[in-house]
Amino acid sequence: MQKHRCGWCVGDTLYEAYHDNEWGVPVHDDQLLFEFLILETFQAGLSWITILRKRENFRIAFDHFDYKIIANYTESKKAELLQNAGIIRNKLKVNSAINNAQKFITIQEEFGSFDTYIWGFVNNQPIQNNWKSYKDSPATTEISDKLSKDLKKRGFKFVGSTVMYAFMQATGMVNDHEVNCFRYNEV
Repeated sequence: MQKHRCGWCVGDTLYEAYHDNEWGVPVHDDQLLFEFLILETFQAGLSWITILRKRENFRIAFDHFDYKIIANYTESKKAELLQNAGIIRNKLKVNSAINNAQKFITIQEEFGSFDTYIWGFVNNQPIQNNWKSYKDSPATTEISDKLSKDLKKRGFKFVGSTVMYAFMQATGMVNDHEVNCFRYNEV
């Protein structure tokens, strides 16, 4: 019997694997939260499948998303990244990754972990939505607006409300699987 999946991922094996194994699963590991934050910020203005196809290239180029290393990137490392055809070579986004790594560490120092900070926006509990079609889910919400505004106030870049809602979906802060998707009740 064929599994029913959310309509946005059907037809691409990479998309389906991401959907089936990662999307919407609650993430509480700071390292993985940072990875999703970096990938979502690079995705701004692009399709998520573009980022997924380059994910392993990003992992290698950005030292396995180790925010402690990224926070200390030099100008020569920035230049190297901007020459790397395997990633999105956008100077503003590369600079934001470094900046956001630094701010990420600041939040960890203030809250004990980024997990504690970020999950506080949803009272440490995933929001359960009931969409019949993925097309019904919003691009932003009041919570993603608040999260975006707070991150910007703390100096983060490329963290608009749409980017942050996509981050919330990816990291399971919100369950936006379609109600008839086999993953809806699993996450």
